[in-house]
Amino acid sequence: MTPTTLELAIVQTLAYADVFNFPMMADEIHHFLLGVSAKKVDVYTALNQPSTWLNEHIRSAEVNGTLFYALRIAVPDIFEQRQQRQKVSSILWEKALYYGAWLGCLPFVRMVAITGALSVHNAAHLEDDLDYILVVQDGRVWLARLFAVALVRFVRLRGVTLCPNYVLSTEAMALDSSNLFLAHELTQMIPLFGYNFYEQMRELNRWADTFLPNAQKPFYPTREYVPKRVLGMFKKLGEWVLKGALGDKLEAWEMRRKLKKLSVQSEDTDEVKLDSQQVKGHFMSYGRMTLERYQARLVKLGLMPEPREQSSAAD
Repeated sequence: MTPTTLELAIVQTLAYADVFNFPMMADEIHHFLLGVSAKKVDVYTALNQPSTWLNEHIRSAEVNGTLFYALRIAVPDIFEQRQQRQKVSSILWEKALYYGAWLGCLPFVRMVAITGALSVHNAAHLEDDLDYILVVQDGRVWLARLFAVALVRFVRLRGVTLCPNYVLSTEAMALDSSNLFLAHELTQMIPLFGYNFYEQMRELNRWADTFLPNAQKPFYPTREYVPKRVLGMFKKLGEWVLKGALGDKLEAWEMRRKLKKLSVQSEDTDEVKLDSQQVKGHFMSYGRMTLERYQARLVKLGLMPEPREQSSAAD
């Protein structure tokens, strides 16, 4: 039996989520539907009245009154994992909002957004890092990162690990590569501060619509944080002191100092970006591994041919 375009997209969407052991609600499937622009009612109908083909590929279970869907090849306890991760995420979410507001008060920071597993409420452990992306004033990327690192070290004393692992300039919001992993990173991030820059970033990366056309807004929208009076004054004072030649010299010094250290860590991956406009610290080639695991699931499902082994030099 040949699947419809929508049915195929549903299975592909669940296959990507399966990389993260993440069963999905119908709303989530619609929001992150891969490659197909569809109405909610059509997705609901396909899920509630599955064809023989779709039923052979997906299964569902009710958890606390909510129906979740996953691949039949998913791990047996995937629904129980989602239940546990929702509990963990609800605790970490409040912390992420709280410390995200702190990040928004730092000099030169123009946008703060939650990223990673927590952005879709899939955090596995209470000890998980709180991942953020920061958009900062052009020409102050490394100073803004320095302030963020200082906050990270202070907060660590309270038993919380902040991970602002992607810091980029307002002039570098158009990403220089495009793939499904990056499309998910863009559409999953939850802005906490600087909504106007979030909207600009989404507009500059409209290529993501090709991968995830329904994900036009954050799935878990939050109220925008506005720094309170004292913290807002601290932010403005820091920017005023460091806006001229002094700031330029410190920015150049900090960039030279950190590039020596970080460049050594990034030698074995092509995903790290370290320059005057961005500090992208994925030192473990996480995006590439994610896409490889996604493709392996498509192969297992019979939706993609097995990749050929590269010929040896002797052939």
